[in-house]
Amino acid sequence: MNVPVEAWHHITARLSNMLCSEGFEVYPFQVGWYNEKVEAPFQFDLPPSTLCYTVVSTPEMFERCLIPFLCKIGISGNLGSMDLLDKCMQNCFNRVREAFFGEEIDVIHDYELSATRRPKVLVQPASHVSGAAYYYTRSNLDPDPFPSEKKIFGVCIHPRYGGWFALRAVIIFRGVQCPDLPYIPPIDCVKNNDKKIELMELFNFHWQDSRYRDIIPVVKRYSEDQQKYFGTLPKDRMSLIQSLIKKFSGIDSSTG
Repeated sequence: MNVPVEAWHHITARLSNMLCSEGFEVYPFQVGWYNEKVEAPFQFDLPPSTLCYTVVSTPEMFERCLIPFLCKIGISGNLGSMDLLDKCMQNCFNRVREAFFGEEIDVIHDYELSATRRPKVLVQPASHVSGAAYYYTRSNLDPDPFPSEKKIFGVCIHPRYGGWFALRAVIIFRGVQCPDLPYIPPIDCVKNNDKKIELMELFNFHWQDSRYRDIIPVVKRYSEDQQKYFGTLPKDRMSLIQSLIKKFSGIDSSTG
């Protein structure tokens, strides 16, 4: 069903009202824009004007969404061995499904795999075509100094947060067609070729030290607690989670 401009504006506003207060951003795009950027196995068999959204978590998501979730569920049984971030995101996006009950809606998390073990969605091209963050690959390099046989992975950079953000999900409204949705290109914020080479170098060979995240000036980084959390393997997070719950206990949670 084709919808007027005010309809997808309304959907965007509803998603933003639900998610932005918890540290997320939402960016609309059309299926056709995404399909043009990815190979056939990753394309969606949907009309090109189908309405979709890229969901980005900003540095504030940790304190606004994950910490309240941890404080609410507490620690019990084998909970420390679970990926609690994934559980938190599932809980968060289940509320989106509930809010749009009656709509034919798919929420595809960044970590989901198909039966053939392929990602269900390539979130970096989705980020690019939605205007959320620029997806830099070696095709952006001129000249490209890396050996042709060397695998060089691409990376998305947010115009305000640099690399201090994450691509969490793609939401598809299967029954909503928006042929008039305006295309807003991502901001090419890593301007010159030397900087782009440096970005590729840092992301591919030194990603652990997070220097690639600061390839541009940023307005906010992950907090010390957040960096420590993501720098700890899930299986080793029990004591850290306990200390975070103690530190932030009493925080009001709206994630459940």
